Amino acid sequence: MDLTILNNITYGMYVISTKDKNNNVGCIINTVTQITSENPIIAISLNKDNYTHKVLKETKKCCISILSEKANKELIGRFGYFSSKDIDKFKETIYEEINNMPVVKEGSCAYIIGDVIDIINVKTHDIFLIRVKKLEQLTNDIPMTYKYYHEILKGKSPEKAPTYIREEDNTLKQEGNKYKCIICGYIYDDDKEEIKFEDLPDDWKCPLCGVGKDQFIKL
Repeated sequence: MDLTILNNITYGMYVISTKDKNNNVGCIINTVTQITSENPIIAISLNKDNYTHKVLKETKKCCISILSEKANKELIGRFGYFSSKDIDKFKETIYEEINNMPVVKEGSCAYIIGDVIDIINVKTHDIFLIRVKKLEQLTNDIPMTYKYYHEILKGKSPEKAPTYIREEDNTLKQEGNKYKCIICGYIYDDDKEEIKFEDLPDDWKCPLCGVGKDQFIKL
């Protein structure tokens, strides 16, 4: 079964945020769907291993920030490849506290605040049904699609994303020096870059998730 056919389904890019007793938490999701028009309800999908999933299940309140094409890769990397258990994702992020929710405004064109009214178990993920309480348009920028994220920003799907498809790693069969980020899977290819990986400065960061050179392995 060719799962890559599912890549033809249209997705967006969003930051879902909520808060536990002491901290703001959040992550990147790509599955948000409007279910009803009257007294609107939307549905989102979250991996059960995700810390944001755990907190949202407890608080039942969240914000969904709709990312635009102007959102940078550092923001997506921060919220997409790290856990809120380990780092404060909001420390370097422009956000505002609205209705007691941390609303990510950096790179966002709009946001939705709502309450969870039901949770549907779908094995590895849960589908959260959310009744919309507040909406606001922030900019007229074009919302980012998953296609744009993959083809323009050269981003990859994290393993916890509902759209993740395991790819065969053929890099070992190719000639030349290549280095792979163990966090996000980004490949630095010496043959395609102006500077060899070993000659990069010590403060160089992965262009996709923002980690240092020490998080790369040579293939």
